[in-house]
Amino acid sequence: MKRLTIATLTLGLWLAGAAADDKAHSQATPIPAAWSGQVTDAAQLPVEQSAWGTLQWVCNEKLMPGSAQTVGLATILPGKQNPVHYHPNCEEVLYVISGQGLHSYDGRTIPLRAGMTIRIPAKVKHNLVNTGTETLRTLVSFSTGDRKTVFLEEQSAK
Repeated sequence: MKRLTIATLTLGLWLAGAAADDKAHSQATPIPAAWSGQVTDAAQLPVEQSAWGTLQWVCNEKLMPGSAQTVGLATILPGKQNPVHYHPNCEEVLYVISGQGLHSYDGRTIPLRAGMTIRIPAKVKHNLVNTGTETLRTLVSFSTGDRKTVFLEEQSAK
């Protein structure tokens, strides 16, 4: 019983701290000028909307001059997919935060779910289909600060 009480109190304190962190994060804290170009806050960055989902860039050459990487958050709505495309100048690493999907990769497919990571070399044709009932959330990273994308089908498709 003592262990259960301690575990319950610990969980309650952790949840209270997490709620406080969420509240603090929701109130935009300005980034000091000395950190400009080194720190971004997703709450203050634009989100690109499309028929299939969203893209939000949190690090790239434009946001952080001199950056050798592009990092973003991407979502795909249930039943939707992003267009087939490739990146001529960089590889992509995609980590699934939540949800599930089917990733095409040069004519092959592999199911992905939360916790899985896929590396897509430069010039490999690929896309991701959300096969679940919830929004698919991913973290994407590219090996250049100036990622290029070549779309092989309409961006508004599907």
